[in-house]
Amino acid sequence: MSAPKKLYIKTYGCQMNVYDSERMAEALAGYEQTDTPDDADMILLNTCHIREKAAEKVYSELGRFKGLKAEKPDLKIGVAGCVAQAEGEEIMRRQPMVDLVVGPQSYHRLPEMEARTHNGAKVVDTDFPEEDKFEKLKTRPKAKRGPTAFLTVQEGCDKFCAFCVVPYTRGAEVSRPVDRVLAEARDLVERGVREVTLLGQNVNAYHGAAQGGEWTLAQLIWALNDIDGLERIRFTTSHPNDMDDALIEAHGTCDKLMPYLHLPVQSGSDRILKRMNRSHTAESYLRLIERIRAARPDILMSGDFIVGFPEETEADFQATLDLVEEVRYGYAYSFKYSTRPGTPAAERAQVDPAEADDRLQRLQALITRDQRAIQNEMVGREMGVLFEKPGRKPGQMVGKSDYLHAVHVQAEGLQPGDLRRVRIVESGANSLRGELLD
Repeated sequence: MSAPKKLYIKTYGCQMNVYDSERMAEALAGYEQTDTPDDADMILLNTCHIREKAAEKVYSELGRFKGLKAEKPDLKIGVAGCVAQAEGEEIMRRQPMVDLVVGPQSYHRLPEMEARTHNGAKVVDTDFPEEDKFEKLKTRPKAKRGPTAFLTVQEGCDKFCAFCVVPYTRGAEVSRPVDRVLAEARDLVERGVREVTLLGQNVNAYHGAAQGGEWTLAQLIWALNDIDGLERIRFTTSHPNDMDDALIEAHGTCDKLMPYLHLPVQSGSDRILKRMNRSHTAESYLRLIERIRAARPDILMSGDFIVGFPEETEADFQATLDLVEEVRYGYAYSFKYSTRPGTPAAERAQVDPAEADDRLQRLQALITRDQRAIQNEMVGREMGVLFEKPGRKPGQMVGKSDYLHAVHVQAEGLQPGDLRRVRIVESGANSLRGELLD
């Protein structure tokens, strides 16, 4: 019996790409994964198009494989994900060694595409097919899983923010049917998963088909809450305009829904928000945060910010700092604006790069201050920790708290997948130390 071929996947970008890479590896059933490209029979780059010069970084990465391709002529190289969707045939033109290019909505066709490459074909599939790729994918193998998993429930976005390429690379909003999401969740639990994070480009716009009509994200969460063995539920990423009353209420009443919410605002300036086409104001966002915290007072908020957006003034930036001061984020992700070709903002007057750099440093200093303060406030509190892997010291296990902080505990007998009550006794640079209570 011949040895299985080896597949090397490099994943860029968001959690949805992590999930997609898992499903692509499963679709290519004749391969087993390897951690190095050197012994791979197929290399697959699962790309992200959000950040500046994303395509150029992919071309640079491909360039590093030229020597390997020369040594191993039978090596297959593929590009998947959002850069593949945006660049299409251009990837083949600039890097002729690439054998296949597949967009994020077509990767269920990978086995067929891969088979065609063995006949010398160069294959490009960047369609937005009508069929449901999840329905066409093979049933997930029954291999044992770690205690946490991503589960994509929604893809695409209809918001058309002026800085974002997602509507062009992922397409319009599409939600997976409820029964398929629940079936995949039950399957994950059977294989050892105790926490799922529901994924979507705009996950709280979920409107999955169900018997009797469409379900909202809140309804889906309550159905997941009834699955025995599933102990924790999270979701990301959300849009403020789609945080409905039922979802806010679920944060206060659903025990398995963790007290953590990633809710990007992008700017604290109403003028910039309008130019971004965000369709909410700083005031409406702050009032929404008030309602969420009224439902779940201990919830930890996370956010996204773009500084140096075209035409942003110092006064606009100060409004962002003021919003951050008021909200106090436990986590936040901040970026300097980068142009994405084809988006409306790319054609506008750009902020001086040095000024944008200065603003980013000032914002990150404020965010870091709040992150550290909130982490330090966890000392003395009791909370659940889902342990995931051994730590660096003998007998140490590391896991995630209800609030997503990394927690390490020194205790004999702990195993990955254990969910235990812990008292936090120390706050370190990037993690907490706890002691078992039970």
